[in-house]
Amino acid sequence: MTYEALRADGTQPNLTLTFHGTGAAPAQLHGLAQAFMPDDHVVSPLGDVDENGSARFFRRTGEGIYDMDDLARAVAKMVAFISAETARTGATHVTGIGYSNGANILTATAMARPDLFDTLVLMHPLIPWDPAPCHGMAAKRVLITAGQKDPICPAPLTQRLAEWFTEQKADCLLAWHPGGHGIPQSEVEAVAGFLMP
Repeated sequence: MTYEALRADGTQPNLTLTFHGTGAAPAQLHGLAQAFMPDDHVVSPLGDVDENGSARFFRRTGEGIYDMDDLARAVAKMVAFISAETARTGATHVTGIGYSNGANILTATAMARPDLFDTLVLMHPLIPWDPAPCHGMAAKRVLITAGQKDPICPAPLTQRLAEWFTEQKADCLLAWHPGGHGIPQSEVEAVAGFLMP
């Protein structure tokens, strides 16, 4: 299942892809993207992994413990999907927005193929490994949003990820809120400010 919103005037829009969190549906971020990027073609895929009835983009063996082989499979599949959507829409600017598990698959895909994206919004990502250098990330716009008391995505790992993007010469912003894994209004406003400067 994939949610999609097309430009009515037939012009070739920019492309925005959204990636939901564990147990959510494609609609989770689809409306947000449409509200913030009304001139974009918005596509929101459904994760293909079933974890006890909850949709995810890749398997894990425990909280914060990823099945790295399945993550590699998911990244390869996502690279093909995003490449096809970019070609189909004719988009010249691609934005990715992901929350939690969706932010993780988005981050891993961008690390593997930074050329696929121009802008990344990573809401509560958790990357529990040390990424290799990625020179293709230079000049990409990246926003990371996170809760200072998030029990799922520990603040030190979030900070480390932001520092990694900065080391790769990306234009990375880190927006904290004082809560946990939820998305308060202040976080939504940070995303809006980043996407609609």
